[in-house]
Parts: sequence; C-alpha cells; structure tokens
Amino acid sequence: MPSYTVTVATGSQWFAGTDDYIYLSLVGSAGCSEKHLLDKPFYNDFERGAVDSYDVTVDEELGDIHLVKIEKRKYWLHDDWYLKYITLKTPSGDYVEFPCYRWITGEGEIVLRDGRAKLARDDQIHILKQHRRKELETRQKQYRWTEWNPGFPLSIDAKCHKDLPRDIQFDSEKGVDFVLNYSKAMENLFINRFMHMFQSSWNDFADFEKIFVKISNTISERVMNHWQEDLMFGYQFLNGCNPVLIRRCTKLPEKLPVTTEMVECSLERQLTLEEEVEQGNIFIVDFELLDGIDANKTDPCTLQFLAAPICLLYKNRANKIVPIAIQLNQVPGEENPIFLPSDAKYDWLLAKIWVRSSDFHVHQTITHLLCTHLVSEVFGIAMYRQLPAVHPIFKLLVAHVRFTIAINTKAREQLICEYGLFDKANATGGGGHVQMVQKAMRDLTYPSLCFPEAIKARGMDSTEDIPYYFYRDDGLLVWEAIKTFTADVVNIYYESDQVVVEDQELQDFVKDVYVYGMRGKKASGFPKSLKSREQLCEYLTVVIFTASAQHAAVNFGQYDWCSWIPNAPPTMRAPPPTAKGIVTIEQIVDTLPDRGRSCWHLGAVWALSQFQENELYLGMYPEEHFIEKPVKEAMARFRKNLDAIVSVIAERNKNKKLPYYYLSPDRIPNSVAI
Repeated sequence: MPSYTVTVATGSQWFAGTDDYIYLSLVGSAGCSEKHLLDKPFYNDFERGAVDSYDVTVDEELGDIHLVKIEKRKYWLHDDWYLKYITLKTPSGDYVEFPCYRWITGEGEIVLRDGRAKLARDDQIHILKQHRRKELETRQKQYRWTEWNPGFPLSIDAKCHKDLPRDIQFDSEKGVDFVLNYSKAMENLFINRFMHMFQSSWNDFADFEKIFVKISNTISERVMNHWQEDLMFGYQFLNGCNPVLIRRCTKLPEKLPVTTEMVECSLERQLTLEEEVEQGNIFIVDFELLDGIDANKTDPCTLQFLAAPICLLYKNRANKIVPIAIQLNQVPGEENPIFLPSDAKYDWLLAKIWVRSSDFHVHQTITHLLCTHLVSEVFGIAMYRQLPAVHPIFKLLVAHVRFTIAINTKAREQLICEYGLFDKANATGGGGHVQMVQKAMRDLTYPSLCFPEAIKARGMDSTEDIPYYFYRDDGLLVWEAIKTFTADVVNIYYESDQVVVEDQELQDFVKDVYVYGMRGKKASGFPKSLKSREQLCEYLTVVIFTASAQHAAVNFGQYDWCSWIPNAPPTMRAPPPTAKGIVTIEQIVDTLPDRGRSCWHLGAVWALSQFQENELYLGMYPEEHFIEKPVKEAMARFRKNLDAIVSVIAERNKNKKLPYYYLSPDRIPNSVAI
C-alpha cells in the first residue's frame, strides 16, 4: 500500500500551537485518500515552533497530489493553530511543498495547493480552477470595503481589531494598543508626572528640557541645540521626517508679494529675487492645504490655532537651503505681514515655529497617514480580494502588507477616531485631520507615488544643484533595487505583455484599487488596467516602495525631529501674530503646547518611532511562499543589491554630525505595521 511521509510545521509566534485534533486528506489526479488523524502516541503534537512528521498509508495510488486538505476538530476548547507549511514525501521519493502561513480557527479546514506559483491560465484541471475560484469567493466575503469617512480611500469593513480575519490580525493585540504604548512611552521617558498638566505652560525654552531625554550624539540632541538656526530649519525640508513638500520655485506666487528689497540681505549672488528664481536658487513650501481647516475644539479650556503659511527658501553659495521669507496665512494684507530674517529675533523665530507646526500637521495626517498607511491598506485589501494564494503577485506582495490592515484598524479604533488619542495633543484633532485628508485626496495621484516622478515634479531631481538631499539620493537607490527585483519576478511568470493583459485576476486587483481605493477618480492617474510587463513592474514597485521605504522615511525619524517640542509643536495656543515688533519670549512660550499636551506628543513620537519586535526588514522573506529556484535566486540578488546600498549609505554617513539613515535598507521594515 502506498505510503506518504507528511511533515507539518507549526508557527513559532505566541499561541501558534494547538491541542485540537488535526486530520489530513490527500487529493490526487487518480483519487482521494481517506481522512487521517495526525497523532503520535504519548507525544504532544503541533506545539509552537514544532516540525512533526507522520506516515500516512493510503489504499491505492493517488497519482500526482493536487491538494492537501487539513481539518481541525475541537479537543477540549477551541484552540487556534498557525500552520506554516506541509511537506509531502511521495511513495516515489519526491518532495512536494505546500506553503500555508495561515491560522486555522474553530472547527476549521483549509485546502492547500503545492507551492508553485501559477497564473489562472496555467490551471487546466477542473479541481484546481474550482479551488482558485472558491478561495477568492471566500476572501471577498471576509475582506469587504467600507467608507470610514466621506472622501477617504475605502478601508476594511471592521469596527475593531478583533473583527478582522484572523490571518491579518496581530499575533498579540496588546503589542499594538496605542493607549498602552503611549502611556508606557511616557513612563519610559520619565515624563508621566506631567501628562495630566493641561493648561500649564512651561516657563521658557530651557524648561522643555524637563521632558526631553538627552541621548548624547543623537539627532534629537542636535535639534535641541540648533533648532533656532536657519540652516537647521532649511535642512529639515530636505532630510527631516517630511522631506516631500519642498519644491523649486519657478515663479513667485502673487499671494506672496515679496520683493528683492525685503530679502536682499539674504541673497548672496548680487542678483534680484527674480533672477535668483530664474537661476533655480529659490524654493517654496506652501501649506495651502491647512487653509480653512478647523482647529481642535475638544477642550473648552484651551483654545488651539492653525495657520496656512507660505515659506520661501534660498540656496546659498554653500548649496545649503535657508528660509528668507515667511507669510503665515494665504491672503496677503496688512494683518498678514511677511516675516524676514532681518526682523526682530523673536518675530522671525515665532514665524519659523508656525511653519514647523504646520509641517508637523501635514506630515502626520497626509505624508504619513494618507500617503503610506491608507494607501498601503488599499493595496492590501485589493490583493486579498482578487489574488489567490497561488498567484505569483500575491506571493510577492503578501510580505509587504503584513499587519497593515491591522495597524490601521487599531488606529481607527483608538487614535484618529472621535475622542481618540489624536485629539489629546494635536491642533488638527477633533475633525481637522479628517478635513485635511478629504482635501488632500485631490492631490493623491499615482505619479505622486512613483518616487523618481515625484522628485522630478517638484524640481528636486538635480544632484548637482541640490547636493544635500539624501532622502532623494537614497530613495532612488532603493526604488531601483525594488524595480529590478520586481522585473526579475515578473519576467519569470509573464513571458509577454499579452500574458499581463490576459491575467484577469491581476486586472481585477488593479481595478479594485482604482474603483474602491481611489474612488474611481480619473484625475488620480491610477491605472484601471495594466497593458505591459513594464507597467506591471512599475505598479509593483509603487506598492512595495510605499509600504517599505516611503513609510520608513517619514515614520522612523519622528522622535529624532519632533521630540524637541519647539521644533515641531503639535498645537499652538495663540493665533499667528498680525504685526511685527511685538513678539516676546514669554508670548512664544505661552503659544507653544502646555505640559500635558507636550507629554502626550512626546509619548506618541517615541512610540511611533520604535521598530516592531521581530521586525522583518526589506528583502527578508522568511515565509517561503515561493518555492521555485529562479525566484529564490532573484531574492538573493535583491538582498545583495540592498546590502550594497547599506554600505554606500554607511560610508556617506561616516563622521556626519547629522547622518541620514532612514532609507538604509537594514532600517526599512517590509510593511507598514506601526
């Protein structure tokens, strides 16, 4: 009688093992086996991290094994089980791998195909076509789109983390409890004694040091020591945690009536302001998005304020970027003066603080939340709905959406919801952040997610003209490495453009993103379909880069750049000044966040800047969804390219007082998970 050796691997995460009864059936080209109980006497089967082997004898030849069916039945209490993979040794001595990497819950069952990636056109056998169709039908019932707020990209239909399909939940919900993590962060930073001191102002700038954890030779310490300097202010638009707003100014906007006379003491080339613009030396950051956004009114005891500044910057002869003019609101007028470096010290300082606060709001809500978290969730939901586990693009992308839907669900549950943590310390809390996303959706386009195009569109692509833009330099290296890798994988499974066009599952995935994620807006530039291998490679690069590199660039520097409160105030408690010559140090301190809000802000940026336990970095694929040698070789080349980038960045950062390392691949997690 034919005998098979079945090897079963249980996951190593918490609670992965089970005491339930596990049954296995084999479905082959020549017949199906009986159901076999996988059980060894006097042995605790399926323990966490275990790899167990069983001999399964069948009555007759089964032919080629197409499917393995696993059923879990209750032993005592329902006991979820995380199955990594099954390996089958056939009677002829061949080994067949069946990747799973999924939870089996309740009285559940799961049907696995072998690990070879297949397009729908490759499946000619009825039972495999049926398996493929059923899997998507089941997933489409589990992964449903819903509108969390009007005008937002659609998100997962789940009220809270525990409502999510088990496969995409965090292993331990406790690890991503925002309330717990923020409180823990404040405890770790020894600032919890201040956390309830709302409405209590600090005495002066030095007073902020009471909650500032001094870690020597770090970026945060350097920010604390140099935040008032124009060079530090300008540098942050290039390499801080929001390096995506600065653009080359090709024409001075009418709404900013700045003249050569106003700024001539800042210009170093004996040229007029217009000539400096023509030579490409003038840059602009416009916070127009904040115009008309409602400030937080959730605390009746504290008035909070927003501005919508326009900041003009200049590339000096040392090729450094410095601010030369700031207007704090969009409409010019007597009560909206243009602040200049030649103004009184505190006038100019307060104007810069308003810009830094505005930058913080746009960073948190648009650059970070919308353009990485919410966009990656759209890609993740569409993937689960339209690509079966056997599809090569599912196998490629699944690592890059790991825990993304879960972290966003948790954020909607605790962080950005009504009366959530976001309302505690942020001037855009209480609904302003929702208005911002609704406004920003008009500028969220597919080209804006294509890194090289986005850099070029802002006129920031010349390394000769703008030599210290490390976000651009490192981002382009990582983008090219990802694009080369996706091209390698695409060329293995798609031998021509026609195969791309005819892959209905792939086209449905792309259409789902466009119709539901981007709300079917033509102006978004998101493709409704893909016509070539080149287009597919770019699309996959966008998905992976957004989830990994772009998120890392705008997330993990938050403590570095935002922990010194005056450099990134989450709220302002007085309106922008309407005249020059009246600002005092006392007025600035009373405008900055109070003690309580400062602590909540600090807890937030600390918690958000931490890597996950057992973080998986770019190029790490411990779950072997792919079993084919050519793909494994492509992965090895990808890792080699990434290692070379790590070395280039490390060499560049040597002896730098302000190293830039957020896009070093060894610091880029695979997915948006925090």
